[in-house]
Amino acid sequence: MILAGDIGGTKTVLSLLGRDTDGSLTCIQEQTYASRDFAEFDDILAVFLPGDAIVTSACFGVAGPVVDQCCRTTNLPWFLDAAELKIKLGTDRVRLLNDLEAMALGMLYLPETDLVDLNPGAENRTGNIAVIAAGTGLGEAILYWDGNKHHPIATEGGHSDLAAQNAQQDLLLTYMRKIYPDHVSYERILSGIGFSHLYDFLCDQGYALPSPHVPEPDNSIDRNAVISRLGIAGENRLCSEAVRLFVELYGAEAGNLALKSMAIGGVYIGGGIAQKILPAMQSGQFMQAFKAKGRFFDLLSQVPVKISLNPRTPLIGAINYFDV
Repeated sequence: MILAGDIGGTKTVLSLLGRDTDGSLTCIQEQTYASRDFAEFDDILAVFLPGDAIVTSACFGVAGPVVDQCCRTTNLPWFLDAAELKIKLGTDRVRLLNDLEAMALGMLYLPETDLVDLNPGAENRTGNIAVIAAGTGLGEAILYWDGNKHHPIATEGGHSDLAAQNAQQDLLLTYMRKIYPDHVSYERILSGIGFSHLYDFLCDQGYALPSPHVPEPDNSIDRNAVISRLGIAGENRLCSEAVRLFVELYGAEAGNLALKSMAIGGVYIGGGIAQKILPAMQSGQFMQAFKAKGRFFDLLSQVPVKISLNPRTPLIGAINYFDV
């Protein structure tokens, strides 16, 4: 049996699969758990795995840095060690992946119906692929093409320096330095909390009147969700500009990642935010910022850029890791 997992700070999804005689996979059971209900990952395994399960391979995408096949999860008090899991599961085929590595692999298995094409005029080439995903944080990964197959490479590129590209972004960077004087990263903007930062920046600049429907930061209501919803609906000028600026910066950083990884094979966009603001992502602003790289405009104009609509993409990557 194949055991696969997508381990996050909010939820953990585990899947147990069997392989049929023709090589196809059949899901035996799949379950989602609230991660914080468990003191450690082993407690979830104890609940999920049947007593008679014989695991032949296991792969887990984990929200946190994986070093020497160990991971201390970023937003949970969990420590995962592949060596210990090999003993517990009775198989040497155990692998821990950063969650964006798993997502990147999952992109290779998605049908076109699960993807939204932002650059339909692009040229389909085989080569490196880049994956970027704004959600709770900003994740980035690379699929390196060796001439025969792709290999996932984890990065912490979401924590790289925020770069301003126009006068408005110059002012934004100055504003953000007041909040984060030591370091302003792309993740401070390109994540859930980013909508609040952009909205508050625009309020500070007097761009438009604040919305009476956007709660204060210390309110129990998710103001980031409110801002993005009002912005997409066009119900408030300030919120709409916050969403537009978010998309502009998202496209710019996706283009940066494409250049750094020479991702002629394409750029895939994951995470929950892109789906929620899909009309803004399709407006052309994302691709305009993506391609605005001076002498490399023509190169990036030919790079496929697609949004994944499948929330199971990291789990799909973990399921197929040993078959890549």
